[in-house]
Amino acid sequence: MLGKGVVGGGGGTKAPKPSFVSYVRPEEIHTNEKEVTEKEVTLHLLPGEQLLCEASTVLKYVQEDSCQHGVYGRLVCTDFKIAFLGDDESALDNDETQFKNKVVGENDITLHCVDQIYGVFDEKKKTLFGQLKKYPEKLIIHCKDLRVFQFCLRYTKEEEVKRIVSGIIHHTQAPKLLKRLFLFSYATAAQNNTVTDPKNHTIMFDTLKDWCWELERTKGNMKYKAVSVNEGYKVCERLPAYFVVPTPLPEENVQRFQGHGIPIWCWSCHNGSALLKMSALPKEQDDGILQIQKSFLDGVYKTIHRPPYEIVKTEDLSSNFLSLQEIQTAYSKFKQLFLIGFPPLPPYCGSDNTATLLFSPSSAYQLPSDNSTEFWDTDIKWFSLLESSSWLDIIRRCLKKAIEITECMEAQNMNVLLLEENASDLCCLISSLVQLMMDPHCRTRIGFQSLIQKEWVMGGHCFLDRCNHLRQNDKEEVPVFLLFLDCVWQLVHQHPPAFEFTETYLTVLSDSLYIPIFSTFFFNSPHQKDTNMGREGQDTQSKPLNLLTVWDWSVQFEPKAQTLLKNPLYVEKPKLDKGQRKGMRFKHQRQLSLPLTQSKSSPKRGFFREETDHLIKNLLGKRISKLINSSDELQDNFREFYDSWHSKPTDYHGLLLPHIEGPEIKVWAQRYLRWIPEAQILGGSRVATMSKLLEMIEEVQSLQEKIDERHHSQQAPQAEAPCLLRNSARLSSLFPFALLQRHSSKPVLPTSGWKALGDEDDLAKREDEFVDLGDV
Repeated sequence: MLGKGVVGGGGGTKAPKPSFVSYVRPEEIHTNEKEVTEKEVTLHLLPGEQLLCEASTVLKYVQEDSCQHGVYGRLVCTDFKIAFLGDDESALDNDETQFKNKVVGENDITLHCVDQIYGVFDEKKKTLFGQLKKYPEKLIIHCKDLRVFQFCLRYTKEEEVKRIVSGIIHHTQAPKLLKRLFLFSYATAAQNNTVTDPKNHTIMFDTLKDWCWELERTKGNMKYKAVSVNEGYKVCERLPAYFVVPTPLPEENVQRFQGHGIPIWCWSCHNGSALLKMSALPKEQDDGILQIQKSFLDGVYKTIHRPPYEIVKTEDLSSNFLSLQEIQTAYSKFKQLFLIGFPPLPPYCGSDNTATLLFSPSSAYQLPSDNSTEFWDTDIKWFSLLESSSWLDIIRRCLKKAIEITECMEAQNMNVLLLEENASDLCCLISSLVQLMMDPHCRTRIGFQSLIQKEWVMGGHCFLDRCNHLRQNDKEEVPVFLLFLDCVWQLVHQHPPAFEFTETYLTVLSDSLYIPIFSTFFFNSPHQKDTNMGREGQDTQSKPLNLLTVWDWSVQFEPKAQTLLKNPLYVEKPKLDKGQRKGMRFKHQRQLSLPLTQSKSSPKRGFFREETDHLIKNLLGKRISKLINSSDELQDNFREFYDSWHSKPTDYHGLLLPHIEGPEIKVWAQRYLRWIPEAQILGGSRVATMSKLLEMIEEVQSLQEKIDERHHSQQAPQAEAPCLLRNSARLSSLFPFALLQRHSSKPVLPTSGWKALGDEDDLAKREDEFVDLGDV
């Protein structure tokens, strides 16, 4: 993954360990109380945020490159985050602070971002939960964004250790009530100060007008209609207040089984085919009820299957695709590759061959430098560990399934109906990927955000349960949305010019899952959100809470930092003139007026005796022996469609298919490796390439402005490239999360790594395989 080991200039020998041993405790260093308070960093609280507990004289381990040191400071816990307040933050350059998150600092961990908490007792690591009889000397926090924080509590007062450890465990691990989330405290306190971004034109799909606009945009309004039968959630709390169904479908059918068994529209293709989804009917044992359900489904399918003009293909995602348990198991193994910890804490008094904390006037204490052993040991067996996790294979399967559905809609003009128990997990994932591949509007930033609102937020994806925000049921936690973002990253990585947003945008979006000031990812359904937005009490004059959405990026980032979220290489689709539009206007209508020659002819037995029986068996939970369509025929159609598309030049404003061959599915390095110094390349990777491209873009823009000045025309101001990108030689390959490296040293391959690679004599013969990055 990370290639060969990187050897420093010393021929592979270890760096000498420090020999100085300090017998002075950190609290004895500062004799002047006044001097200590002057150096303390102020705790910044958000509106409604309250301090719960804190501890002083805490040592935080900091690792940069292959060097580890400690920083002395305070560890605090609020009802929003865990924060470490040390002196290292003041050392940041002004340019670096412009790319920081305004809500969550570098040393902040939101309570919802905490994954696991460990304590070290007599050099033994144990998971912490519940009430503790003994408190650890070292605290290790694994975060859901894959950061690892380690704090030494050996020099902290015993009472403070009890308070801070107990407080952190309780507020991160104990089950919570929805109303106790910080989301509501923040919304109440900041109600009058909430300012939305006027440039945010994301469609929220919370009104009938939004759905009608989407139908109009996709030309689906000829066969589908937006309905308000669920307004006030009278029919089903799982569905949104407004949604789209086939026009012939009577609205009373929606109410019959509380929205189950109803084909709900997702998107319409240019040729008239549509993507639909359906939740399964309740499982019943009574034959009479089963017959009623069967006749009900017969009537429903008549609205979407009208051969030869419309043929529907079903995709049962509950039984013939991934299981949620597979996704969770794979990700649990996968994330362990990136949770690289630090070495064991050295003894305080030292010994002949080890050193303890070295005193430094800046309150930083040097630790042994041979601490990248775990990383390099993992790197040696990286590919086998990666393959055993099956995470990349799951991504490949999702992309392949989306391509298969795209082929049915694009090449065979077939409607596709996605089936799932509640149509709120894999249906959201696959339908979103299909729209990304087929609809260039979804590849713009506003279009992508609107897609997530439509398919995930209004589609009823249980973010609260799947992200385990309330800590009520660990078995419900499944990273379905993160899997979707990883699939999107594969597309962005393979076809950068096709997307208006960058991989940095996707990374900060994944981080925003755990920031509880945005309502976007903290509810299971629109109904749950709407019923919890009012204030508690009988005051009828109180206004509903104004909850922020994650799409207002100005809350988290300054305008200069937001430029990193927009792809400078993206080119908008050129607008067609009136003559061109007139010729293409009714293309899909003409196609629908003729029989579909590319589709399979209707079976002789008829749809309602074969296809419907198959669907009903799926919906009612019965076992089936095989799919209606031959798997060999599906594979042939898929391969022909896939190979044909990739053999032609890519139209970035048309259909877009990813490569799904083994080597093409890659690890999302910026998200998963950004906290590992050894994995970074200074002045390398795409950052250096992007820097040069931005310089050329700036030069072209400058020339364009001069031309416009000569013609006395006003040009809209263009977004400037961040100044840090112009100095790519100092940037990490994982920029902007790994910023300027202030302490650069040569990576060292530990002794265990040498033994695994072979004898030193043999290694010397292969010296040309290694690259020395020490002088970069």
